[in-house]
Amino acid sequence: MTQRGPAEFTPPPECPVFEPSWEEFADPFAFIDKIRPIAEKTGICKVRPPPDWQPPFACDVDRLHFTPRIQRLNELEAQTRVKLNFLDQIAKFWELQGCTLKIPHVERKILDLYQLNRLVAEEGGFDLVCRERRWTKIAMTMGFAPGKAVGSHLRAHYERVLYPYHLFHSGTNLLVSLTYRLNASDQYITHCIIIFFYSNAPFLCEGSENRPNLRRRMGSFVAKPEPGKHLTFSNLTSLRSLVDLYVCLMCGTGNDEDRLLLCDGCDDSYHTFCLIPPLGDVPKGDWRCPKCLAQECTKPQEAFGFEQACRDYSLKSFGEMADSFKSDYFNMPVHMVPTELVEKEFWRLVGTIEEDVTVEYGADIASKEFGSGFPINGGKFKVAPHDEKYLQCGWNLNNMAMMTPSVLTHVTADICGMTLPWLYVGMCFSSFCWHIEDHWSYSINYLHWGEPKTWYGAPGFAAEQLEAVMKKLAPELFESQPDLLHQLVTIMNPNTLMAHGVPIYRTNQCAGEFVITFPRSYHSGFNQGFNFAEAVNFCTVDWMPLGRQCVEHYRLLNRYCVFSHDEMVCNMAMKADRLDVVLASAVQKDMRLMIKGERELRDKVCKMGVVQCELFKYDLLADDERQCVKCRTTCYLSALTCPCRPGVQVCPHHAHDLCSCPVSNYTLNYRFTLDDLYPMMNAVRQRAESYDEWAARVTEVMEAKLDKKRNVTVFRALLEESDEKSFPENDLLRQLRLVTQDAEKCSSVAQQLLNGKRQTRYRTGGGNSPNQLTVEEMRSFVRQLYNLPCSLTQAPLLKELLNSIEDFQQHSEKLLSDEVSADSVSEIESLLEEDSQFDVFLPELPLLRERLEQTRWLAGVQQAEDPVSNPCGLSLDCMCRLIDRGVGLTPHPSTERTMARLQELLTISEEMEEKAQALLKARPPESLETLSSMLTQVDGVPAYLPNCLLLQDTVNRAKEWLQEAEDLQVGGQTPVLSSLSDMVLRAHAIPVRLEPLDQLEVLVSEVQAWKESAAKTFLIKNSPFTLLEVLCPRWEVGSSLKKKKMRKMKGECMSSGKKKLVKLDSMSDVERALSDSKDSASAVSSLYGTFQKNLSTLDPEAWLCPLCLRSTKPSLAKIQTLLSSLQRIRVRLPVGDALRYMIERTGSWQRRARGVIDSYDHSLASQDCRGSVFYTEQRCIPLQGLSLELEELMVEGLLLQVSVPETQQLYRHLLSAATSHSHKGDAITSAEKKAKRRMNREETEIRDRGIKPKSKKQRMGTEKQRERKEASVSASDVSQSEDSEEDMTQCPAEKCLQPEGEEVYWVQCDCCNRWFHMICVGVSAELAAEEDYMCVTCSTTNAGRRK
Repeated sequence: MTQRGPAEFTPPPECPVFEPSWEEFADPFAFIDKIRPIAEKTGICKVRPPPDWQPPFACDVDRLHFTPRIQRLNELEAQTRVKLNFLDQIAKFWELQGCTLKIPHVERKILDLYQLNRLVAEEGGFDLVCRERRWTKIAMTMGFAPGKAVGSHLRAHYERVLYPYHLFHSGTNLLVSLTYRLNASDQYITHCIIIFFYSNAPFLCEGSENRPNLRRRMGSFVAKPEPGKHLTFSNLTSLRSLVDLYVCLMCGTGNDEDRLLLCDGCDDSYHTFCLIPPLGDVPKGDWRCPKCLAQECTKPQEAFGFEQACRDYSLKSFGEMADSFKSDYFNMPVHMVPTELVEKEFWRLVGTIEEDVTVEYGADIASKEFGSGFPINGGKFKVAPHDEKYLQCGWNLNNMAMMTPSVLTHVTADICGMTLPWLYVGMCFSSFCWHIEDHWSYSINYLHWGEPKTWYGAPGFAAEQLEAVMKKLAPELFESQPDLLHQLVTIMNPNTLMAHGVPIYRTNQCAGEFVITFPRSYHSGFNQGFNFAEAVNFCTVDWMPLGRQCVEHYRLLNRYCVFSHDEMVCNMAMKADRLDVVLASAVQKDMRLMIKGERELRDKVCKMGVVQCELFKYDLLADDERQCVKCRTTCYLSALTCPCRPGVQVCPHHAHDLCSCPVSNYTLNYRFTLDDLYPMMNAVRQRAESYDEWAARVTEVMEAKLDKKRNVTVFRALLEESDEKSFPENDLLRQLRLVTQDAEKCSSVAQQLLNGKRQTRYRTGGGNSPNQLTVEEMRSFVRQLYNLPCSLTQAPLLKELLNSIEDFQQHSEKLLSDEVSADSVSEIESLLEEDSQFDVFLPELPLLRERLEQTRWLAGVQQAEDPVSNPCGLSLDCMCRLIDRGVGLTPHPSTERTMARLQELLTISEEMEEKAQALLKARPPESLETLSSMLTQVDGVPAYLPNCLLLQDTVNRAKEWLQEAEDLQVGGQTPVLSSLSDMVLRAHAIPVRLEPLDQLEVLVSEVQAWKESAAKTFLIKNSPFTLLEVLCPRWEVGSSLKKKKMRKMKGECMSSGKKKLVKLDSMSDVERALSDSKDSASAVSSLYGTFQKNLSTLDPEAWLCPLCLRSTKPSLAKIQTLLSSLQRIRVRLPVGDALRYMIERTGSWQRRARGVIDSYDHSLASQDCRGSVFYTEQRCIPLQGLSLELEELMVEGLLLQVSVPETQQLYRHLLSAATSHSHKGDAITSAEKKAKRRMNREETEIRDRGIKPKSKKQRMGTEKQRERKEASVSASDVSQSEDSEEDMTQCPAEKCLQPEGEEVYWVQCDCCNRWFHMICVGVSAELAAEEDYMCVTCSTTNAGRRK
């Protein structure tokens, strides 16, 4: 560790910065007086004008030439200057000894000789430190690491460099005895008197003027005394001559000529070994003896001051130099150097002795000579019209000092720098040292342009403290210059002052900003770079007492005054009738002190014996001509003079210092008699009386305590009185107004707080206002209410409200300290509801709201987990919602535990759901055991899991299905196909691997294959009928072929045209019945009932058509084989039951048909009948002539979908029997042909068009007529009827009316199928729809037949 370097600079706190509004900025003195209570606590403050206040720069730049001051930075700082002075003295001492001082290095650092010398002196001196071995302690104090023998080095350096200087200062090298060796007995005679005499009376020997310069060695010029002769005091002159020429003045001998030294100052000779301390070698340079050395070193040191530069600068050339210096020093453009860096570097430079940086400062440039930076009336700068407002502006420094509120207006002389602004041109590091303004006045500084100026200030109350600290830390400087701080040449690091308890504040003044210093506030600073500033002093009323105190202070320091304070007061008193009342009051108080002091001084002078008095107008003399010769105070009221010293006077305080003449010779010169001063004071008092009375009452109410406090209405009355009497604005009035305003505001705020309706400009809705008071502010506000000089009725009520708030806080803190519980929701809500009564910001509210959210969340979790309110349990969505809500909650152990439990439950639930979903979607499906094992894991999870529930349902369905499959196997009944198919379908819907499913699928596939085989066996290609429809009995045959008149005879009301030859709805009932039957016997019974119903609905006159051929009518043997294969499958199905019943019915029919055949003659048994009886090309058997039994038998046989030989045999017998009725048969055949033709036409329409056949009584339009025409043509082609196309398009009525239009209504004859116009045959639409129509021709024919 080496010596500690200077600590890095720490910036002091910032001073206040004010930004006045235009209204406040209008009156500078009122604004300064307003901010004074705040700003005087820091000594300095900064004022930023409104942004639009930008005065023009009016200084004549071309004429401005100045010679700056030279500032060496390390000489500015007090402690550094002490060190440098000490080093200069050491260097001078050794230079006079013929040596050049070289400061030694220790641990590669320059040794601080000043600190070493001071520490050794504090430890008791060199001898004591060596004796008690304190060098290590000194080394550690200086910051060196122990254990490196640094103490020994320090001792050696001290002994070699500083100890001789110490001996010199102590006078040891002069307090010696001059002895001469008289004989061999070594007897010596002391010659100290001779040395003393010699040192005070320089005698010269003869020829001494021509004596050659002996330089260092005396050589042959040494004279030895004769033996046996004794030296006496009788011949001092000759002894002096002999000693001076030949012998050492220390030992009195002349031997050792080569060691004799000749002083270059006085030519005295000394042995090198006789000197104290002795010299080891002869010095190479000039050498001074101890006597000359004492004379040179004791010369008084010149007072420190700044030198003037040799060069004269213009503003431009100085700016170029300043910018070049800064950019070169920091190696960057000037505008890029941070102010913090410049500040730290400045204080580093002023605190070091190793670096010597020199700058220049253009300070105290008279604005009267070169022009102010502000525009002035009558100046050379031409002001633009829009800038004329700055000429009379109060912030124009040319106006401020002499404005009415400034008492300096009563100083008659122009004081440059005080009443006239001074200009300052700065560069980087140029500084202004610690000082206070003359007469402790205010100062204001405006930076016109350029880089910032850094300021440091101490408040006025700390002025004496700052002076004491600087005197303590640098006493050597104040010994030679007691008024050092008034010279503006000494600076001290603010950190050092702050370390000793002095309050320091700082600020950076930028271009366009003001800095104001307050009375007796020490301030200093430096410039960040090239800039231009202007400053002036001013004094306000509050300065008056300080101004008199300053004069007394100056008298003690023997410092001259800039102006006479007494003269200024008297000038104001002589204008009492025009004085401001506040100023009059201040002047009256000041004059009372002034007259009292003057009366005492004059009494003292009279008691001294001064009897001569003379009126003398000192105001006619210049200030420097009327100064006290002792204290340099400017005399005004009185002074003492003596004829022996013309033009010299002293103040009455220093009457004894005038001269040595008798006091009776003195003359007391006075400006006013005491009788003149009292009326002046009374005039001022009368001017101030009304104000003083009012001020006394204001002071009384302002200083009232406790129960003596007055109501705020008293304060309002005092304000109204001040307005009525036009009292000027001053501190007391402002304080009264401020207290009244504060009281009214406090009263209003207190009332609003009590009402809970406090409104602010920030409040726009619900919630806490940003300007709500905190509880601490509420307490402070209550204290403020009780600390107000007046009493408010709201104070006790607000105190009670504060107590309620504190109770609320205690309850809240207790609740918040408890564990979070869902049961505390109501309690927290009640607390929050109680808070709505307080218009105060409570820090517990956010915590209570957070706690409420936590408790509500816990309550929500409990409710979701409650099996009563939520029997299904927690769902995944509910858990996610709860977790999402919980994530936003403030962390708390209770919520975090619940959150962790929910998160764990959600993780497990999601894992179970994923597993369940994977099992349900597994391909191939998993076994039932795997799913069941999964369910055992789910049983312990308290949550609603849809997939797991679906898995449970799947397992249940699988078990039910397996049980059903097992029941089918062990039940003993033949399963129905529908049941099997349903089971297969249900098994496919169950995502479980079911072992019996494969067998059932095989069984169902066999049944399906059997059904396909049966369908191929029975069904015709593209048949519209199902296999069940083909195999089941028929009952709709002939329903569309009967005549309506015959259905009317049976009582049926259904029209034949409204039924089509398609599947009937009752077939589903048949199929349902077959499916529902338990076994084949019950199925056959159902089919038998259906067959009986079919037979009961058969028409006895029905005849058959080719549409009745529904199947291929396979042979009975083939059908029996098909049934046998179905029986081997052992599955019941409706088609199989229908097939079994059809075989049984076929066998029954065969037995009955054989019985009928056997009763007939079989003459035509061998005839081969080709083709089918249903072809229209063959003759049809008229059934009307057959018996009911034969007709039923024949129809039943025809409806059988089986080819049996009995059908052909029965047909041949019936055909042979029909030939015996040929005459009747022709008529029937002709009618039957017509019916068949009509039937074929309709069936053709059904097959070809796929449309429903038209009713005979249907209305037809033009398009329908066209369709009927096309259908008639098609039917005519098929049946080869004799009806022509003309018959279908023309009405066959005898008198056809030939109607026209878009729609023509027709009606069809039910016998001949011809179409007639309704209007031609006289039939209405209602009649045609309700009744059968028969044309005239058919009516006549039928009537003839019946006859």
